[in-house]
Amino acid sequence: MSSRKPGGIAFIHPDLGIGGAERLVVDAAVGLQELGNQVVIYTSHCDLNHCFDEVSSGQLKVIVHGDFLPTSFYKRFHILFAILRQLYLVLVLIISGDINNYDFFIVDQLSFCIPFLNFFSSASARVLFYCHFPDQLLTKRTSLLKSLYRVPFDFIEEWTTGCSDQIVVNSHFTKGIFHQTFTNLRNIDPGVIYPCIDANVEETEESIKADQEVTNFFQNSKYFLSINRFERSKNIELAIKAFAKSKRILPGKPRLVIAGGYDARVVENVEYLKELTQLCDDLKMTNFTIRGKLLVMPPSTEVLFLPSVKSSLKVALLKHAELLLYTPGREHFGIVPVESMLYKTPVLAINFGGPLETVVNFDGTNIDEATGFLVPGDHEKWAKTITRYFNETDDEIKRRLGDNGCHRAVEKFSRGETSYEFAKNLEYAARSAKKVTGIHWILSVIAVIVLAIAYAVSKAI
Repeated sequence: MSSRKPGGIAFIHPDLGIGGAERLVVDAAVGLQELGNQVVIYTSHCDLNHCFDEVSSGQLKVIVHGDFLPTSFYKRFHILFAILRQLYLVLVLIISGDINNYDFFIVDQLSFCIPFLNFFSSASARVLFYCHFPDQLLTKRTSLLKSLYRVPFDFIEEWTTGCSDQIVVNSHFTKGIFHQTFTNLRNIDPGVIYPCIDANVEETEESIKADQEVTNFFQNSKYFLSINRFERSKNIELAIKAFAKSKRILPGKPRLVIAGGYDARVVENVEYLKELTQLCDDLKMTNFTIRGKLLVMPPSTEVLFLPSVKSSLKVALLKHAELLLYTPGREHFGIVPVESMLYKTPVLAINFGGPLETVVNFDGTNIDEATGFLVPGDHEKWAKTITRYFNETDDEIKRRLGDNGCHRAVEKFSRGETSYEFAKNLEYAARSAKKVTGIHWILSVIAVIVLAIAYAVSKAI
């Protein structure tokens, strides 16, 4: 990498909670900050009681604009209001003049603001867009009206994405989806920057307490672990059904622990947790939910739900789990398997999408490199894998899988590696011609008008 370090970097992110996209932003910001850059994260929402430690501790500077604006209208039109909130944030930067304080803008998830950043920022400023996944593929079009409603947003997403000075994606899988989705951008070759983990595992007072908390709570009782946000796309029922089928022949009565991001403001989080507990009831598995510290649970508990666990507790859970059950069926990357491998816990994931780039499947002959299991998303096949791993795999193979995972996580997915790739792509953007012309301004005005019309229509429906 060149000795030149980009300076004055601003991240633009919609909602700085505790999901995988937010983990990426936080890690990238910390990594670039450690390289000597001045880094600020701008967001439309950040709750210091519901964010990553680097944010709540003040290690990263976070500025919030527009949190007073609604996120939906009667639980609908989320994309419209997300764009309006981002637009307000960027307008504050423009009006205050703060937009001129930065050499680089790193935008993720929502690309709408990119033409504004390019047009109103200084001539030397560049914009990098990090594409986790095309937004238009994350929405369900359940009716003709919904499909028509999405047309202007799909157009705006593709056009504004193309206005970036540099585009990167989170995996080679996403890169393929990018080209399939944005047919007008096929001449663009996005870079690939994998999300990362902090490979510098250091014991702190908080991590020691969390480790003791987990050890004391489970009292040597073994457990399988699922970590995801409580969203239906995460397919957590796969882990529950597989565990229900396998638990009858697992000695020692191990448990299933389901932990992850949960926000009471998000209707889907609330509804999905209820659906999962109901599934446990239907499968006649006793379940219990704990919010906060691990104090006590009924001895009969077979499935334990832990919504909104702190980072230190999540790490402790990963360190002591028998196996991580990673259930999303179309995950474009998925950072949790990498975190699991870092703490020497093998992974069981679906053999599709991002896990194909992170987990090395154990086929019985590759014990020198395997880190877990890649199996089709069928709960009976998962149950067989869980049973075989728990009952038949000897301790030496389990240890080798764990050691291989740790080595792979550090070598390929460390914060240092990701920071290097971000710096390299920012330098590439700096050498390119800035993508700003009069058409940017004209189309930006048109986009605002379209959004205003869409907003008026949404109020009328």
